[in-house]
Amino acid sequence: MLDRFDLKLLNLVQRDDGRTADSLASDVALSSSAIARRLRRLRRDGWIARTIALLSPRLTARRLRAIVLVQLSEHADHRGIDALVQRLAATPQVQFAVAVAGPHDIVLLIDCGDMEEFTSIADRVLVADPTVRRYETSFVKRELKFAPFVDLAERP
Repeated sequence: MLDRFDLKLLNLVQRDDGRTADSLASDVALSSSAIARRLRRLRRDGWIARTIALLSPRLTARRLRAIVLVQLSEHADHRGIDALVQRLAATPQVQFAVAVAGPHDIVLLIDCGDMEEFTSIADRVLVADPTVRRYETSFVKRELKFAPFVDLAERP
């Protein structure tokens, strides 16, 4: 089980995983060696799934990003849906894919170099799939906020 020190550490490393144990000790009332042990345990036990680098908008601002709302066919079976999900997972340009409730079934965030690449992906993954009834695309004009953090506040 996670204690208040683990939750505090997880909140901090979500925002900057490059901080040293000594630096983290200034925000968590533990020694740097205790913090290092806890971080190793949190990774080993799967509480930290992976560490990634978020690229600067200077590198990504000119890329084409699309939010795609997908409706599945009323007659789609689980095998067809599973195959679609596997294709989405195997498509590196699909950065985000979630099943949702409401008028659409899946929401995607697709990142690609240009419209030609987007059209190719959409044709290959969505248009050619009989499981997909229809899809709507909105292109991202400007990123207003991107904060992939989860606040792990202590529960009373």
